[in-house]
Amino acid sequence: MRLDKYICKSTELNRTEAIDVLQRRMVKIDNKVFTAGAVQVYGNHRVTLDGILLKLRPFRYILIHKPANTLSSNIDESHPSILNYLDVNKKSELHIVGRLDADTTGLVLITDDGSWTSKIIRPSAQCEKVYRVTLRDELTDEAILKLEQGLMLKGIDEPTLPAKVTVLSSNEVLLTITQGKFRQVKRMFRAVGNRVKHLHREKIGQVSLDVELGQWRYLTSDEVDSFN
Repeated sequence: MRLDKYICKSTELNRTEAIDVLQRRMVKIDNKVFTAGAVQVYGNHRVTLDGILLKLRPFRYILIHKPANTLSSNIDESHPSILNYLDVNKKSELHIVGRLDADTTGLVLITDDGSWTSKIIRPSAQCEKVYRVTLRDELTDEAILKLEQGLMLKGIDEPTLPAKVTVLSSNEVLLTITQGKFRQVKRMFRAVGNRVKHLHREKIGQVSLDVELGQWRYLTSDEVDSFN
């Protein structure tokens, strides 16, 4: 973790104030003064501010049921941010783990632990995401085969990784993928001549959506550890 972020996460200082105390040579790592906020702090380091030992606040791991017409963003833009639904302090320290489009509903994870996030979103993690997809047209057997084998998307040099398709009805399926390319699900169905009418994420890894629309909860320790 960056030193300036470490200071913010272990005090009530904001980033500007953290940079100020660094420049005033008030911060030490293992009794050595550091003035650069970009210096990396690791678990075995002892960080002090004006002689006082700093201790990180516990990381937060949150599940929220995203409504339509909200943004997977920290700020309000064309639509309101989903962080507006959270009743927690220091929202600015949180970030979204894998975004959903404004019109997409379902499971979103939120945290202030960057290392944990990387375990979920890095390509090598192969973390499964399950989407309930309502389609414009009936999904053909040929289209299912293409989705399960992997297919080319416009602007991407390699085919998508094989998906899992569970047919629920003639125009509704569960789609499981391990990638998270830009608008990937919608583009995959467009590539097989169909169109997504509604998209809803039900599961990420071992974590399933179990709260009502617009509601949220903290993850259990077992859920957090399931991504390790």
